[in-house]
Amino acid sequence: MPRCLRLVFASVLPLACAGSSAGTEATGDASSETGAATTGGATSTGATTDAPTTGAPTTGAPNDGLHPIPAEPQRDGDPEAGYHALVNNGYVSCGIPWTAYSQVFDDAPEALRLPGRAGKNATLPYDKTAFVGAGGVELVSANCLQCHAGEIDGELVVGLGNTTADFTVKVGGTAALADLFLTEADEKAELQRFVDRLAAVEPYTQMLTVGVNPADNIAAVLFSHRDPDTFEWFDPPLLDLPPVVVTPVDVPPWWHMKKKHAMFYVAAGRGDHARTMMAAATLCTDDIDEARAIDAYFPDIRAYILTLEPPAYPFAIDAELAAAGSHVFAATCAGCHGTYGAEDTYPNLLVDLDVIGTDAALATEASQFAGRYLDWFNKGFYGEVSRLEPQSGYVAPPLDGIWATAPYLHNGSVPTVAAMLDSTSRPTYWTRSYESTDYDSAALGWKHEALDHGHEGEPSAEVRKKIYDTTQPGYGNGGHTFGDGLDASERLAVIEYLKTL
Repeated sequence: MPRCLRLVFASVLPLACAGSSAGTEATGDASSETGAATTGGATSTGATTDAPTTGAPTTGAPNDGLHPIPAEPQRDGDPEAGYHALVNNGYVSCGIPWTAYSQVFDDAPEALRLPGRAGKNATLPYDKTAFVGAGGVELVSANCLQCHAGEIDGELVVGLGNTTADFTVKVGGTAALADLFLTEADEKAELQRFVDRLAAVEPYTQMLTVGVNPADNIAAVLFSHRDPDTFEWFDPPLLDLPPVVVTPVDVPPWWHMKKKHAMFYVAAGRGDHARTMMAAATLCTDDIDEARAIDAYFPDIRAYILTLEPPAYPFAIDAELAAAGSHVFAATCAGCHGTYGAEDTYPNLLVDLDVIGTDAALATEASQFAGRYLDWFNKGFYGEVSRLEPQSGYVAPPLDGIWATAPYLHNGSVPTVAAMLDSTSRPTYWTRSYESTDYDSAALGWKHEALDHGHEGEPSAEVRKKIYDTTQPGYGNGGHTFGDGLDASERLAVIEYLKTL
């Protein structure tokens, strides 16, 4: 029984990445149905927190496939209050009753706890939250940190994308087993609501590889079942459901948010970012008043996210080589990815698909950015102050803390920075240990093993799910070949410089 419940919690809320993860450059796609949001406009007021928008395009020509993304006003918030809400509030408003949870799980080890948590949350792991639901039942559910905290070199880092989550297996049905620990009717009813929601989304969460995330597909499923204005849940759904073949997404780091003008990899999240971040609430919030109450404190959560800094590179750096690399970087990379130092700049550029050349699946009507879901979002509660406007391209992200954010590209298909800078060295099939200490400080990324076969050639399901097969739809590792023009010494210098960011 403990194993079953742990598996349930491992997959309960990838939507936290569809909302809060979107907080950086999470996921997205361009819709072939509409191509852009049909309605909506930002009406929020307040200050923005943005790096200066400077930096020359790669060629300097006006039509070289690079498109600046403008800043928009954001609501102000209190970072301290935001941290408290992030780790204590029940914005995912359904879950397993505490009565059942507490009979299965002991207190979390100190290494998995966070400071500043109140009551029972003080003894829970960082990615779970206990709260009293609207019906008066004490519940435990996942929070945003299930997707937006991860380990690197043995250290837990809040804001680092989780690249070890396993969404390859179906486990939601085992949540119903928690009923064995319950006697009260109201607790059983709350558990059943949770089980029903898992049943609705689970067919659309199945990934091929451990570490990639199905957040966008889950958002589309939840949009399909809800009235956009009242948040009432309907079964059968009001909209056609998304494909069960899920486009993979790598969860990006939250600390990019302080520089970015738009959320999601395809610059879809425009207008008020806090309203879009609270999409985690769409799983279980069935009342518009409850949704507005959650929205009231999400500007605080966004304000906390803007305070996050990347972890410092923990290994030795060759200062002379890094200095040489800074010049190569300035000449070949800074135009899209910005400059770093005392006065950072970040150009906020969307790069056309035919320029970047990376796997196009996410940017061509994948999941929540198909036209019917754009209409749902933009014409309802979310569209009051925010909107989805996916584009046919990908945002060139900031590179702060890049050393810690492997694997690379929007689908996590490239294991190291070295392979990013030399496309001919990228493995078609590869696997890794998924241990946070198994780090390659020379190549800047995960130690990995190149294989001679992909999923089709592997009989063991347990081994197969740890193979990244770049021949699968959406999992391609092509594109971003800009580093191919550098020689070996220049690539080594750039890698050394990136360790300093």
